[in-house]
Amino acid sequence: MGLVLRDVGDWARRRKAFAALIVVLALGLGVLIGAAVSGRVAARPSTGPGAAGAMLSVPDPVRLSSTFAAIVAEVEPAVVNISTTQLIERPRIRRHPGAQNNPFGDFFNHFFSNPNEPEAEQSLGSGVILSSKGYILTNQHVIAGATKIEVTLASSPTKYPARLIGQDTETDLAVIKINAGHPLPVAQMGNSNSAEVGDWVLAFGSPFELQGTVTSGIISAMNRNNVGQSQRQLQHFIQTDAAINPGNSGGPLVNMAGQVIGINTAIYTGGNSFEGIGFALPSNTAINVYNQLVSKGHVTRGSIGITFTAQQRENPLTLKMLGASHGIIIEMVSPGSPAAKAGIRAGDVVFSVNGKPVYTGDELVDPILRTPIGQHVEIGYIRDGKRYETAVVVANRDELFPSLADPETSAQPTPTMGKSINQDLGLKLDTLTPELVAQLKRPPVRWMRSPNRGVIVRSVEPTSFADETGFDPGDVIVEVNHVQVYTVPEFQHELAKIKPGQDVLFKILRRQDANENLTVFLAGVMPEGK
Repeated sequence: MGLVLRDVGDWARRRKAFAALIVVLALGLGVLIGAAVSGRVAARPSTGPGAAGAMLSVPDPVRLSSTFAAIVAEVEPAVVNISTTQLIERPRIRRHPGAQNNPFGDFFNHFFSNPNEPEAEQSLGSGVILSSKGYILTNQHVIAGATKIEVTLASSPTKYPARLIGQDTETDLAVIKINAGHPLPVAQMGNSNSAEVGDWVLAFGSPFELQGTVTSGIISAMNRNNVGQSQRQLQHFIQTDAAINPGNSGGPLVNMAGQVIGINTAIYTGGNSFEGIGFALPSNTAINVYNQLVSKGHVTRGSIGITFTAQQRENPLTLKMLGASHGIIIEMVSPGSPAAKAGIRAGDVVFSVNGKPVYTGDELVDPILRTPIGQHVEIGYIRDGKRYETAVVVANRDELFPSLADPETSAQPTPTMGKSINQDLGLKLDTLTPELVAQLKRPPVRWMRSPNRGVIVRSVEPTSFADETGFDPGDVIVEVNHVQVYTVPEFQHELAKIKPGQDVLFKILRRQDANENLTVFLAGVMPEGK
């Protein structure tokens, strides 16, 4: 019993000691918490001098990307601002009400002098220095008609008077020169053939009089040749989404090697400002023009005296029915030209030049342009499904085509004709007669058995087979599937031989001017219910 009582008493003493220890620890913890809370309550913001937090400092610069900045530093000194003044004899004629719908805005239509002085017109553009002696490349439309040209360098506000060295309307390029009294910084030209869709580019210039502006983007497309209302054969553009605005014209488009691969020329817009599509003339074209303008003040180009539609590729069906797999169809051969002397005729399909295949108009024209005047080019062509080759002398194009047709003489009167209708094709037709030829002032159809004969198109129904195939009012149909037709009944007779779903080829004469017709082939698939 005693042993049991002793053990119980010992446990009781230990329990009391343990309880006392817990109380002591609790009291100590309470003291600590109270001290912390008290200190926090007492810590109030101080408003005294020097009691604020740490002062801010400007951090060291961080170069996230140095590529663009390095290119700008290299190219910008060679980019200039060009201002011009034109004196006109009458106030500026404002655009007709529908002109605002024209997507190709005039780059410089906004920069005019005081409206109280309508005889003075001012414009603004850009240029790029290509010679330390002060030769500057720009757009022809920047300096066109200018009585005074002034150039401002990127490094100085001084305006230097400039003189015109030469200009080329075909490519919209011009060269001017200033005398700065010291060597000028020069931009490096690049090879535009190396440019690819997706490449980064920078556009330099002075949009809206903001000199020294640089924008970036990519090359959106190459070889655009359907730009603007005046689609010139020698203008094939680099398309970019780098912002180009009024005043950028004539400035350089630069690749990531700091090389000029284009000259900014045009924008596609509904409101005379940038909407994501700009165009630059390739540097390879610009270099050739620049060299000729600097050396002789004008550009000389070769030609063999042929005319064709400036398009990328011919209709494959049309080529097939002419017996060709590729090529360009000749629409007109200038009388007495080298091509005429070599036996080439309108309607022939040129499939090669100097042994190289021709798929586009560029591949036909470029080798002829590069050939010195007086030398030969080898032309391969197809006529009636047979292949021929001939050597043609290259002549001066300015002598073969001295001027464009007078717009007044090119206008075609509305004929007074009957009511022959082919509803299935969407054509209203009449037989061409000598009297009608005289009334319409059309060139005679000299090469046919019976001159001044054929089937003339009175009108074309919208969205019809004829409309989709490419017929225009005034076209004269002279063949259906290689069979000549002189009257509407003959036309209907040949058409009746063709079943719905079969291919049909029309040879037509399209009026070029008072003296010449273009020979055009139109092909399609005969519709149901003809």
